[in-house]
Amino acid sequence: MDEILLVLTNLPNRESAQRVASALIESRAAACINMLAECTSVYRWQGKIETASEVPLLIKTTRAAYPQLEAVIRLHHPYELPEIIAVSINAGLPGYLQWVMQETSPSTGGI
Repeated sequence: MDEILLVLTNLPNRESAQRVASALIESRAAACINMLAECTSVYRWQGKIETASEVPLLIKTTRAAYPQLEAVIRLHHPYELPEIIAVSINAGLPGYLQWVMQETSPSTGGI
């Protein structure tokens, strides 16, 4: 079984989050994306402390699909340096994990 990943990114508004989510699903770089409620992020950028409203995305994919996922996010993301963090999934419902693999495989066309 290919390694399953949970990828996190934040976007500045719902419109850009929807654009990125749609592009990821259409390209089969991701199987499922949760667009969460807007949150407040506090961070240091170019020497200044910044506060911004952002929309988090939780993206389910595979290690094999990750390079395409990263390329799609970078293409559609408005930030100069987008947050893209991948976390390995060590366990999960086997059927769900299999579904993630099928949905990110360009050869299967999904279930």
